[in-house]
Amino acid sequence: MFGLFGRRKTGGGNPHVKEESPGVYRVRVRTRAHGEVVEFRFTRSAHIGADDGGGYLFRKPVVSPQHFDRGELVVRFDARYNVTGTEGEGVEFIPVAAWED
Repeated sequence: MFGLFGRRKTGGGNPHVKEESPGVYRVRVRTRAHGEVVEFRFTRSAHIGADDGGGYLFRKPVVSPQHFDRGELVVRFDARYNVTGTEGEGVEFIPVAAWED
């Protein structure tokens, strides 16, 4: 009742971010310049920082391995580590449904 006794699954329902296990996330992006795919794996304890708005965020520069295309990705979380949004500069997010086996 009202979610008081059950632990709510974190990660949210964002189609671009996959929560592999509690506190471990994966995201894939495609560079706009050459279409290279770059994957990031990040953890709540080591890579996600506090945001000024009371939530959390993961900000990472992107450099593709073959053509050295540059960009930046940002994943925003609320206070319960549910994904609230994704932003990218020079990259496009690949939906999890497109890269899951």
